[in-house]
Amino acid sequence: MLDIRIDTKRYPDRGGRPHLALSGLHMQVARGEFVCVVGPSGCGKSTLLAIVGGLDRACAGEVSMDGRAPADLGFMFQEPRLMPWMSVLDNVLLVVPDGLREQARARAVELLCAMELGDVLDAYPGRLSGGMMRRVALARAFVNEPALLLMDEPFVSLDSPTANRLRAMLVAQWRRCGASVLFVTHDLREALALADRICFLSPSPGRVVLEFAVDLPRPRDPSGAQLEQLHAELLARHPELLAGLPALREEAAHD
Repeated sequence: MLDIRIDTKRYPDRGGRPHLALSGLHMQVARGEFVCVVGPSGCGKSTLLAIVGGLDRACAGEVSMDGRAPADLGFMFQEPRLMPWMSVLDNVLLVVPDGLREQARARAVELLCAMELGDVLDAYPGRLSGGMMRRVALARAFVNEPALLLMDEPFVSLDSPTANRLRAMLVAQWRRCGASVLFVTHDLREALALADRICFLSPSPGRVVLEFAVDLPRPRDPSGAQLEQLHAELLARHPELLAGLPALREEAAHD
């Protein structure tokens, strides 16, 4: 179980003044669960991932996985972050510890073939399309078979068919390895297509204002009738959901 408790997270704004990014945020991700985080721009979604991944430790709170600091991690960011002087295969193996690379090579090749990149193993990133580079990054995220996968809007800016193809590949690999996934997105339809559960954040300082279990069978069509109906029902019930205000409104109604 991943347990996230962030009392406060501050960082300097552009004027050097302290900005409260996250406050009173509590979230859990069960083993093997796929959780999406949705919220308005600037609410602290990427900051949350940086804290969970140990890239930012300057906060008041605690993050643990099965009682210890998360260590067995995979990352996928908005940009593929491939090394242009390294081949596709070597980019995937880059995150594998030195002593384990030879035995991980077969797994890396298998992943790249599953991503339909078997014919470009020795190519350099400059030869690849944007969608192909994201597939390389996806293979790299899974090559160590992490217990926890952190994803920060990895399919943003892709055209819809390419993004849908990558989402299907992501789900296939997630179901194969059983990782827990914390996936940040601004796209509610994407969250509904991927998640077991969605955590909606408030405007800054970010905190969880609504948790929603997605009770749709897999595989899910992002443009299918079931998903569209659920999307419409959710926004009808919480008209300001994407602004991060649903629970605030409910609390006001009970005052």
